[in-house]
Amino acid sequence: MRADVLLPVAQWAEEEGTMTNLEGRVLRRRRALAPPPGVRTDLEVIAGLASALDAPGEFPADPRTVFDELRRASAGGIADYAGVSYDRLDAGEALHWPVPADDHPGTPRLFTDRFGHPDGRARMLPVDHVEPDEGTGGGYPLTATTGRVLAHYQSGAQTRRVAELAEVSPEVFVEVHPDTAARHRLAEGDLADVVSRRGTTTARVRCVPTLRPDTVFLPFHFGGTGAANNVTNPALDPVSRMPEFKVAAVRLEPAPTGRDTSDAAGARPEAEPSPTGAGRSAR
Repeated sequence: MRADVLLPVAQWAEEEGTMTNLEGRVLRRRRALAPPPGVRTDLEVIAGLASALDAPGEFPADPRTVFDELRRASAGGIADYAGVSYDRLDAGEALHWPVPADDHPGTPRLFTDRFGHPDGRARMLPVDHVEPDEGTGGGYPLTATTGRVLAHYQSGAQTRRVAELAEVSPEVFVEVHPDTAARHRLAEGDLADVVSRRGTTTARVRCVPTLRPDTVFLPFHFGGTGAANNVTNPALDPVSRMPEFKVAAVRLEPAPTGRDTSDAAGARPEAEPSPTGAGRSAR
């Protein structure tokens, strides 16, 4: 990350306001504790910058005032918050956008009667299967796929700094079928190099009998020598432009003597994965 100035901001439990979840439900958030001295909320930072730059208009820092502005600005749109108010949320109403009026109950299911097209009908598009950009072979007999573990989130920028979570999942690992591990002179707890055409990830071996013998699994929460993206393929989907994180041809090798995963556990994370998940499904 490159920046001229880094501004500390309050975290989620230190802010008042609302949050909209993936269902479109608007949730009321209440501050649990005050932020440390000198730490501002996002709205206070924006208001302060606007004032310093003499930006035209008003930039309030009060969450309720800003939310009321969102209600007015979104009225008549697809994500209509016009009928959502702090009073209704505080009363315990479960409101899902669109909520076009104060007496509207909200829309928990968007497409029960019609889809979002003028004629109300869905558009079905055929999709042709395309094989992965990279296949196994040529010294790379295994397929590596990546995903999550319960204790960490994305690149681990926050969760790997929480002692309790780091204790649960302290280092990068590679899941391997026991037969596959044996063929590569590896056993449970050994350090392995997962090698692709692009680079190497060093990880602790976990033997998992339920895993496919031709596949290995790497979590993507670690950095340094344990970064899964050392081996992943940057090839892009021709339509979505998502990288092919889930398929990479690799081989396994015993890691050199003296190698460990401390670099991976302690390294500062790389850039966060795409907010869309870029194919990183829960596991």
